[in-house]
Amino acid sequence: MRRRSRTASKTGVPTDAELLILRALWEYGESTVEDIVGRLSSIRPPNYKTVQSLLRIMERKGFVQHTQRGRAFVFRSRVTRDEVGGRLTKHLLERTFGGSPSALMMNLLDRNTVNERELNELEALIHDYRQRKTEDDAPK
Repeated sequence: MRRRSRTASKTGVPTDAELLILRALWEYGESTVEDIVGRLSSIRPPNYKTVQSLLRIMERKGFVQHTQRGRAFVFRSRVTRDEVGGRLTKHLLERTFGGSPSALMMNLLDRNTVNERELNELEALIHDYRQRKTEDDAPK
């Protein structure tokens, strides 16, 4: 029986470490491994070889791509923050809430402080979504 590799099984959703690298690329744009290592702030700075290995894995998954400038590989993100946010939200929704958006929303509201302004914003977003959905469903 053929065993699936860990990287192949998680192609849609980046790991926590991969997400840190993606955030650096989204914020600073094209970067070398050395640039990324310098931009990742943590109590224990990441190892150059670890970041380099993660970037190779991320390239196989389709999250980043590189070009070569001289001897340096310059990496850039192939996915946007919104694309990754959508994948992570869908993953959370399916795994934790059985695909129920209302269960996700109630969990969010019950476990976080949400002020009146934010509640009004959520209501407005839902109202706008309903209008767009109605317009999209209307015969053309």
